[in-house]
Amino acid sequence: MTRPITAGVDGSQESLAGLAWAAREAVRRGLALRVVQAWRYEPQEGVDAGDRDTQARWVHDAVTEAARTVTGLHPGLEVSTGTPEGDTVGTLVDAAAGSEMLVLGSRGHGAVVGFLLGSVGQQVIAEAARPVVLVRAGDEPAAEAAGREIVVGQHGGPEDSAGALRFAFETAAARGATVRAVRAWTLPPVFAYSPGSLRLLDEAGGLEPYEKKALAEALRPWRERFPDVPVVEHVEIGSAGQVLLSVAGRAQLMVVGRRARRTAVGARIGSVAHGVLHHARCPVAVIPPK
Repeated sequence: MTRPITAGVDGSQESLAGLAWAAREAVRRGLALRVVQAWRYEPQEGVDAGDRDTQARWVHDAVTEAARTVTGLHPGLEVSTGTPEGDTVGTLVDAAAGSEMLVLGSRGHGAVVGFLLGSVGQQVIAEAARPVVLVRAGDEPAAEAAGREIVVGQHGGPEDSAGALRFAFETAAARGATVRAVRAWTLPPVFAYSPGSLRLLDEAGGLEPYEKKALAEALRPWRERFPDVPVVEHVEIGSAGQVLLSVAGRAQLMVVGRRARRTAVGARIGSVAHGVLHHARCPVAVIPPK
């Protein structure tokens, strides 16, 4: 079954930028676009027509207008709309489950905005079973021009970042872009070495060659699957978040995996995804683990 790309909107400039990004990506990938606005009935004092049906109509009209703008720019794009009433997090997580990806607006340098204030946005990202793309207000098609890269973070073994690498290569293939695969590494404490790890390091010729070899092995199946996608292998010492942000200026999209964890106040995403989402100026795709 072919899944659509779903854009969550709420009328904010950030969400409308996300909608425009989602529409362009749907055209590139030959997919349908679904525009969704989650809402909850709230009685409004001083508003004559503040009943549920009236508010539902307002939301429906706003989503219809947003969809009409997109179809005006992309006449051949198949667009559908939805205005489900209910819990925001649950609604968006459900929408993501049936989609190729969920696209939302993001302020960056702060909390995700609109209906994703505070921890709600992190919960959606942490609980979604499909990729979630965050787009800032002011994002323009020109940022997707040739020469700007798809930057993807890679860590661990070949399977640890498989989802992020798949997304990055698929996006690069659709855009004719280069993939810059980034693997950051740090010096582990001496007590972290085991006889087995010391043997592997010795065979590789040292720490940096070992990290380069690990990145090359993780990339090998994706290079074979997408032979026309140019690849830059980037291995650098430092924290993953800092190294990724150091190359963010050349990126048209950044792709990171996420490690969700549960706390007493709800779901939280990992520090690398959190840092990139808050500071990268380009759109960021957060990919769930398998």
